[in-house]
Amino acid sequence: MLALAGIAALVLNHYEIPPFTDKGSAVSFGQAPSGGGKKNDAPPPNSKMLMPTGPAAEFKNTMTLADGTHVAVTTLDGKKSGFKGKVWVWAPKEYNDPKFAKSGFPVMIALPGGAGYPSNYWMGTDLGLQTSISKWYAEGKSKPFILAMPVLNPGPDDKGVYWDGSDIPGQPKMGTWLTEDVPDLMKANFRTVKSRDGWAFMGSSTGGFAGLKAVLKHPDKFKAVIASGPDVVPDSSLWKGHDKEKAENNPELLAKQLIDTKGPEVYLAFQVGDSESNKKTLPDVQKFVATYGNKGPIHAELKVIKGGQHNAKTYVPNMGEGPVQFISKVMEGPVE
Repeated sequence: MLALAGIAALVLNHYEIPPFTDKGSAVSFGQAPSGGGKKNDAPPPNSKMLMPTGPAAEFKNTMTLADGTHVAVTTLDGKKSGFKGKVWVWAPKEYNDPKFAKSGFPVMIALPGGAGYPSNYWMGTDLGLQTSISKWYAEGKSKPFILAMPVLNPGPDDKGVYWDGSDIPGQPKMGTWLTEDVPDLMKANFRTVKSRDGWAFMGSSTGGFAGLKAVLKHPDKFKAVIASGPDVVPDSSLWKGHDKEKAENNPELLAKQLIDTKGPEVYLAFQVGDSESNKKTLPDVQKFVATYGNKGPIHAELKVIKGGQHNAKTYVPNMGEGPVQFISKVMEGPVE
């Protein structure tokens, strides 16, 4: 009977039937429901850590990992972009370790390729991003990043339409969503790093472009990016008739501008497979790195993945073979 009960519980958990699963339950990530921290928890004025500013978001658990950590989701009503969409989050187990109770953690905004709507494929555990970050941290390769995994686009990529992670005139302000609203959500709910030294992007394909562009466009807010198989110029059909704004979101022009103005320093970790479906991806990234990389404030590194294809399953394992170390060396966290 006990064996049968155990099997039944596993079946009910598999089909996510309460109370045998915690999917859908509230997750606070250690923050008080009212948001922010208690007055007596306030860090000293010279602290590098930013306490949660509140208000607390309503996070619902989507899955629990083997180490007890949670991937949770909330619907964010972006105050600055005017866009409303889902954001998945995850914090490593160290975040709730008493040893780090007064520490701010670095944040990585992870962007998918493809439509990036209505979900962000990094939130799933099948690609192993969360477990990889924990493993890399244990191996001394990576910072213990908190992950923010927002939707990338405001709708499906019907007929190849996408928004380049940008504020295209007349369209939802996806650039502001990614670089203002999503960071504000993380600051409201987690102990983070005050300076840009605790903020990075990671993305593949279209998400790699969006992350690369965000760091080059806002180097005062973000220090680094891991861009896997990215485009290096904007190419959405929605830019038609908006050449000025398109230029303002072009990584090549933004990189030149950053070099000309001498800073601040940014760290760009590229990885591209040598068997990418688009044969232009590797030469385009190689040209970008040769033209703008390691000049003035731009520090760039390119990992060519032997036999690598244009997919997340190629990119995740190889992030731990150079790219995540490259950005972790220059980022801060946990900090007090």
